[in-house]
Amino acid sequence: MDVLRPKGPVLFGGSGMLEWARSQLLLAGQILDNPGGGLLFATQSMGQVKAALNESEPGRWEAVVHLLGRAEAAAVNREQDRARALLEEARTALAGDGARS
Repeated sequence: MDVLRPKGPVLFGGSGMLEWARSQLLLAGQILDNPGGGLLFATQSMGQVKAALNESEPGRWEAVVHLLGRAEAAAVNREQDRARALLEEARTALAGDGARS
């Protein structure tokens, strides 16, 4: 038993940040237009990923954070196809483990 330091919550559900971020964005795209709160939960997921990326390495993920902001705006304006395309673009950038210029 390790009692040397306090234990906090496991970040990102126990997976790495990029894996978690890609999963969250995939889920957001899938539930975007579901009745009963899909839009709310999808935009919340986008915001959480944006915040995590921006907090970890703001310069590195600036382009992805920008894409997610555009995806959020499209989702709120009920442009689901555009939002999904932007989410997929962000997921692709994350899958390459690098930011886009």
